[in-house]
Amino acid sequence: MNKRVPHADPGTPDARGPWHYLWWLVISQRGRVAFGALWGTLWMLGLMVPPYLVARAIDDGLRARDVGALVFWAVAILVSGLVNAGLGALRHGTMTRVRTDAAYRTVQVIARRSVELGAALPRRVSTGELTTIHASDLFRIAQALTMAGPGVGAIIAYTATAVLLFTISTLLATVVVVGVPVLCVVIGPLLARLRRVEAEYRTRQGELTARAADIVAGLRVLCGIGGKATFAANYRRGSRALLKEGYRVGGVASWAQAAGAFLPMLFLAAVVWISARMAAAGTITIGEMVAVYGYVAVLVVPVSFLIDDTDAVARALVSAERVLGILTLTPDVEDATGKPGPAGPAPLRDPASGLVVAPGRLIAVATDDPAAAIAVVDRLGRYAESDVTWGEVPLAAVALAEVRRRVMVSDNDAYLFAGPLRAVIGAPADDSATDAALRVANAHDIVDALADGLDSEVQAQGRDLSGGQRQRIRLVRALLADPEVLLLVEPTSAVDSNTEAVIAHRLRAARAGRATVLVSTSPLVLDVADEVAYLVGGRVAAMGRHTDLLAEHPGYRDLVFRGEEVSAR
Repeated sequence: MNKRVPHADPGTPDARGPWHYLWWLVISQRGRVAFGALWGTLWMLGLMVPPYLVARAIDDGLRARDVGALVFWAVAILVSGLVNAGLGALRHGTMTRVRTDAAYRTVQVIARRSVELGAALPRRVSTGELTTIHASDLFRIAQALTMAGPGVGAIIAYTATAVLLFTISTLLATVVVVGVPVLCVVIGPLLARLRRVEAEYRTRQGELTARAADIVAGLRVLCGIGGKATFAANYRRGSRALLKEGYRVGGVASWAQAAGAFLPMLFLAAVVWISARMAAAGTITIGEMVAVYGYVAVLVVPVSFLIDDTDAVARALVSAERVLGILTLTPDVEDATGKPGPAGPAPLRDPASGLVVAPGRLIAVATDDPAAAIAVVDRLGRYAESDVTWGEVPLAAVALAEVRRRVMVSDNDAYLFAGPLRAVIGAPADDSATDAALRVANAHDIVDALADGLDSEVQAQGRDLSGGQRQRIRLVRALLADPEVLLLVEPTSAVDSNTEAVIAHRLRAARAGRATVLVSTSPLVLDVADEVAYLVGGRVAAMGRHTDLLAEHPGYRDLVFRGEEVSAR
């Protein structure tokens, strides 16, 4: 049993359903859970001891006027309280570790699956969904594991109380044995409804959080185009709708909690009334009546635990279902361990588009359909299943680790992690390589403008940088990786024309001898390419030098100069 988190290996979760997932969290730390159940059971049973001792103190001490017996039972009550306090501390400490383990284990399996999904993750799961899972679902899942400790103890304590009551009165024992299940049946529909409304609320909450993240990420652009007010209004409407849904969830939760608090007390009042009538009739002694009151009063604790734990499990099932929504996602491409890649530089051929990327060539891809160009890049970079070949080897047969090491895709919105700029770009120990990459991307001015240069902290996604600066930082990162094949999607779309021309010429020189693909419709970029692939309908309609295509293909000419003609008007 690992006493520390995070785990070196969190294990393989049971993803067949939310119940299976929660059970996997339990058996993954079965030893600790067993101790939690033990301490919880002893603690719960310990709560039943004082009423018995009080009854003996009354009958053997007070009624018998025996001071020695009274003192003895009083000391016994004190000792039982101290012992139970120690058991309570052990229970709480153990269950805190159980809940922490469950939370960390869930974080680890989500993180591991996120890495396995790679580029497929942001296409299928919104940022808001992941945020809400980490913000609240982890807590709900961890909280549900309380059922494995005190929950088990509550069931055993309930059974023990029923047995003790049978020794006093069959009628009272029957009332308790039947009454507690009735309480659970009464509150059951409320908990089922709570689970339904909670699931709907969590879905809307994830959508709204994703919208907020998108607004923050694109705030500069929204301000530039005057769209901030429109997006803010949309968010405000969504927030109000979520607020109403939250009130609905709160209403159902309030009724469930109120029932959980009121019904046990009503049950206690009923049992006390029956036992008082029996004591008045002489069926049971005064001490036994006090004991019954004590047993049932203390029974409120395990009953409340059971109701609260049932509520927690209902909420956790919703959260576990959301976690499984990520864990059951499959990557866009499956890994392969069959064949190694080519021993040296080799052409990449994409039959779907007809594009061939020869070693050592700078190829530009121009099309009026950005999605088609991205699809080509995804196939060449093996982010989508395809019939692409790498030399004589099917790209799909090569292990992903080798493909990722030798073929790199750098798109226009590739994620920038928070941290020192040096770490963000993956700068090597050799500063000359970093300096060369900064020069190619014309990014020295970015470093010079930062207080601590390369050691300056950068916010996640480069939110403290302009769009053009983020684009150049991404290019620096790609250049420092120095892959055999580099696939760049619109690497200069956010910079001015002078900077773009400088980057284009320097990039050609820096990547000499290695294959590079540039997706762009900028004449400044297209003009430096060895060849331009003009795509129509997702296939190569023509291929040649930029100037030749301008002269021979009107469609290409219209595509390249479309932006300038619009500006001229």
